[in-house]
Amino acid sequence: MPIAAGETGMTTQIDAFELDALIAADAVKVIDGSWALDGTDMRALYEQEHIPGAQFFDIEAISDHTTGLPHMAPSPEHFGEAVGRMGVSAGDHVVIYDRQGLFSAARVWWTFTVMGHSKVQVLRGGLPAWKAAGFALEGNKPVPAPAIYTPRPTAGSIIDRKALMDTPNRYLVLDARSRARFEGTAPEPRAGLRSGHIPGSRSLPFAELIQDGALRPEAELRDILTAVGVHDGATVVTSCGSGVTAAIISMALAETGHTSGLLYDGSWAEWGQHSLDTPVVTGAS
Repeated sequence: MPIAAGETGMTTQIDAFELDALIAADAVKVIDGSWALDGTDMRALYEQEHIPGAQFFDIEAISDHTTGLPHMAPSPEHFGEAVGRMGVSAGDHVVIYDRQGLFSAARVWWTFTVMGHSKVQVLRGGLPAWKAAGFALEGNKPVPAPAIYTPRPTAGSIIDRKALMDTPNRYLVLDARSRARFEGTAPEPRAGLRSGHIPGSRSLPFAELIQDGALRPEAELRDILTAVGVHDGATVVTSCGSGVTAAIISMALAETGHTSGLLYDGSWAEWGQHSLDTPVVTGAS
């Protein structure tokens, strides 16, 4: 399950001034985890400018390519090899950011927690906050010394379609897509998918958890999560279009200390397929 802030003494986010001090002390590994649904070439933008020393985490490349679904979680072996080439070891303090503020960085954060990495945070406000603080950027492609990364996968952090269908009443499913997509009044951006949502799931658009490109204050997050049914005994499943913004809800759960969380990695890219016998409902829930 995702790492809760209370388990490590570390919150899910860090601000630009704290990160700058860590970089100056050579006490952090920085990762650009930018990704966009519209296909924007985030690697090219990374090569134009990034936080000094940052490595690029390609969400599409570092994924399981055997399923036919977009950017599914990588195997521990694939993940370990990829981040080892970035110069990251399991004991490093890792800070992740993206170009939007808080979007795909949450997915990379979640992937690290799935692999058992305890010292991982997201830059509060992302690259826009770093720029606003006036800190340096660079355009070169840093070549790190390779490291040996040994993943320690966390059991019970991912749920699949079969488990959701077989035991639907065990879980509180929160859907991070827009309310219009959840209700089926707006089309899905990926072709070939039905509109609507998983029966019994509840709408929690990821944008409602964000303020100024970062998670809202903890007290506000608690109120929002409580309003959609999160309580101490609930096993929460987060979902979205393809498992990226679901991780923003996972971050919010961890930030508020809720550790009984799973991410449905296939998300609507799987559940919404016409070829499956998955039940779909439309309208408010």
